[in-house]
Amino acid sequence: MNKKIKADQGGRYVSRLTRDTVALILAGGRGSRLYELTDWRAKPGVYFGGKLRIIDFPLSNCINSGVRRIGVATQYKAHSLIRHLVHGWTGFQSSDREFIEILPASQRTGDDWYLGTADAVFQNLDIIRTHSPRFVLILSGDHVYKMDYGNFLAFHAKKEADMTVSCMEVPIAEAAGQFGVMTVDESGRVIDFNEKPENPDPIPGRDGWCLASMGNYIFNTEFLYEQVIKDADTPGSDHDFGKNIIPSIIDQYQVFAYPFRDPETGEQAYWRDVGTLDAYWEANMELISVLPKLDLYDRDWPILTHQEQTPPAKFVFDNPDRRGEAIESMVSGGCIVSGARVKRSLIFTNCKLHSHSVIENSLILPECEIEDYCVVRNAIIDRGVRLPEGTEVGVNLDDDRARGFRVTDAGRTLVTPAMLNQKLHHTR
Repeated sequence: MNKKIKADQGGRYVSRLTRDTVALILAGGRGSRLYELTDWRAKPGVYFGGKLRIIDFPLSNCINSGVRRIGVATQYKAHSLIRHLVHGWTGFQSSDREFIEILPASQRTGDDWYLGTADAVFQNLDIIRTHSPRFVLILSGDHVYKMDYGNFLAFHAKKEADMTVSCMEVPIAEAAGQFGVMTVDESGRVIDFNEKPENPDPIPGRDGWCLASMGNYIFNTEFLYEQVIKDADTPGSDHDFGKNIIPSIIDQYQVFAYPFRDPETGEQAYWRDVGTLDAYWEANMELISVLPKLDLYDRDWPILTHQEQTPPAKFVFDNPDRRGEAIESMVSGGCIVSGARVKRSLIFTNCKLHSHSVIENSLILPECEIEDYCVVRNAIIDRGVRLPEGTEVGVNLDDDRARGFRVTDAGRTLVTPAMLNQKLHHTR
């Protein structure tokens, strides 16, 4: 009985923290290392996992955590992202206590677009102020993970921190030049922070590993106002949390690192930065394993999204040389696999795969059509591509390069409509 009471009190404590929080999701980045995949959409708007967008992960984490006052700051090529948010997320009950607002980059404080992550927050201070939160939760909109922000907030409050940075243990080779890296003392207080160093400092006693920032922060609200305004007035600043604000405050203020771990096992939790084509392909392909590290079937922590009304996937023909089938794959609604063979692949919504075609180890994004006798291996086929009859992708990488396809260092091929002179996106 006593344990139940204590647990209930703890739940109420966390719920108060989440109710006193406004989340700001920074979703304006291009993700240049995804190359042509982000020519017409922001990185948070990129398709993922058969029917989702990357932005669905931080949004779902907020809702599942009880953080229900959310702003999404957009900027680069925002139309696809905004359309997704309008269709899938703005039906959320809107009130002073619950809302999801789309915040277009509106050059609120001058003639410039967002100059950095801190500037994106600075240019939206007027909106944050209207809600009078106790805490501001700043989230990167372009990572794939499941995280209870309630635990994150409880850690911040317990430490009586001014700012808290969520962090992961990452191999140094992976972190070099890619992540902000920090050093902490015995209490978890951040004593050093370097943004994307080429030679990250290792964790003491763990050679080859470093402590990397996930790009998620909690600020006491007044402290946030003070720091971003100060940064805005600092000549020569990049107006970035990692480059400027965090290094400038760690000596004088209470900045703590929150280790993101699995609450059940205490081990490193699942988190993926899908910032390169290879990382994007790999994170998607992980989902088709028997027991994937990212469980999209977890009813206790659903990843919510816009549910397009589609008929069930259909598989037709059952002849020895013409069989519609999918093995070790995920096939979304609205798809017709008409005498094609799919193996170890993700087929996104409303795709048509025609007879005698073979799809292996590939991502086929929505609205694609693969004509007869095509072979697609180790590839990413962008939304709306129509592969003509007999097309081979990923079979001969030199041929792929010669046709203008993007081939990664790991040998995966990206094909977009523009590479096939198919004008899905055009202005003239």
